[in-house]
Amino acid sequence: MPSSFLPKHYTLPFALCISLFFLFGCATPEKEPPSLPGYPAPYKIGKQWYQPAKHARGFRERGIASWYGKKFHGRKTATGETYNMYAVTAAHKTLPFGTYVKVRNLRNGKKLVVRINDRGPFVRGRIIDLSYGAAKKIGLVGPGTAPVEIVALGTPKKTAAKADGKRTYVAGNYYVGDFAVQVGAFKERANALKIKNRLAPAYKDVHIVAYESKEGTFYRVRVARCTTLDQAREYEKMLQTDGFPEAIVVAR
Repeated sequence: MPSSFLPKHYTLPFALCISLFFLFGCATPEKEPPSLPGYPAPYKIGKQWYQPAKHARGFRERGIASWYGKKFHGRKTATGETYNMYAVTAAHKTLPFGTYVKVRNLRNGKKLVVRINDRGPFVRGRIIDLSYGAAKKIGLVGPGTAPVEIVALGTPKKTAAKADGKRTYVAGNYYVGDFAVQVGAFKERANALKIKNRLAPAYKDVHIVAYESKEGTFYRVRVARCTTLDQAREYEKMLQTDGFPEAIVVAR
């Protein structure tokens, strides 16, 4: 990968890198850093080695929520199940399917728990796409979007139901998985190929994913196949710097 496509980092002593993991992650260009107990394995992008940050098992995120409804009602979600706009579900870019998430509307304080069964929203800055039924419960339908905080609760624990009806959840590790970075979606395959050919000399695993929608087929151009969210976010930053400001991390 040409050096112009790499993020700029100062060369730091390894001990100082350790102290900065929690804020920024750290790159050391010369050799692979040693694996650290409790941390994800180091990974390489181009000539740079990165030591991922150590994450807690939880997942918390703030950003803009949107909703989707009648246009998608009755169609298949990314899980293969039929989308029901009146159910309480949601789409997220990276959280595993079946994860239950607490969503709090920061404008009015209303909150609810939703189940992730779809992928999206594929718009930079938006962190979750609620079903119509979920959006209505927290006052999102009228304004269309709102700032929210989301907290991943996990998957329901397979035990006898509690007397109060509340679920018990098993948390997951939301920072490992199968991730890529989407740089754009095109109705014309020729346009997707142009972007793919432009990126291929500098980035690994540039590929096109066809998506069938009500408006026809869209061709999504994606870069990389990453096993950690940290690694995918490094690619995301590089692509934004290189002229793709709408690049977003997605689970494959």
